[in-house]
Amino acid sequence: MTRLSADRSSVASRLCGLYVILDPSVSPDQPLLDVLTASAEAGAKIVQYRNKTAPMNAAYTEALSLRRIAQELGVIFIVNDRCDLALAVDADGVHLGQGDLPLHLARKVMGPDKLIGISTHNQEQVIAATAGDPDYLGFGPIFTPGSKLDHDPVVGIVGLKTIRQLTPLPIFAIGGITLDNAEDVIRAGANGVAVISAVLKASDVAQAVNDFVLRLATPAAPTS
Repeated sequence: MTRLSADRSSVASRLCGLYVILDPSVSPDQPLLDVLTASAEAGAKIVQYRNKTAPMNAAYTEALSLRRIAQELGVIFIVNDRCDLALAVDADGVHLGQGDLPLHLARKVMGPDKLIGISTHNQEQVIAATAGDPDYLGFGPIFTPGSKLDHDPVVGIVGLKTIRQLTPLPIFAIGGITLDNAEDVIRAGANGVAVISAVLKASDVAQAVNDFVLRLATPAAPTS
């Protein structure tokens, strides 16, 4: 198993709680800088910049602004998919999908000090990802996503409970997570929840984040 650098280890210890994914396609009228600021001030621990359509120069400009605010507010800043963009803005890490750069190559590109997360959708992917020693896993969709039509099969609470036994890594559950089901997800073994629509489409972002943070603050022990 790869030994964590001191910097990466200190950040990795905060891989829990609310993880907000900033995707401009989900709520185009909601400025991402405003969402990031409100989310951080309301208690979100991690944000991810995800923009799959912008040209690289536009994505760089947007990501750099977000990175600077995240750093000022003490929030972990992750870039989706792109190792080059993550390094260009000195993000805390990168989040990889199943079709992105393989983990061992991403680690060579990112170096020993950056976080790497991987999206997983079934038992086989969880086992394979764990063997590669990333810093955390995304797992889902737990429920039907509100922001994605071409999603993988819904795994449900039962699927989450099953894979919790297969990995010691922090798990962020994703897909259709709301205030009403967040506690069930944590009880099933997730270390945190990743949300998109529940925050980006909220009429009051700060209130939505605060509600999630309070709901996740004292999670019950995982159910068997």
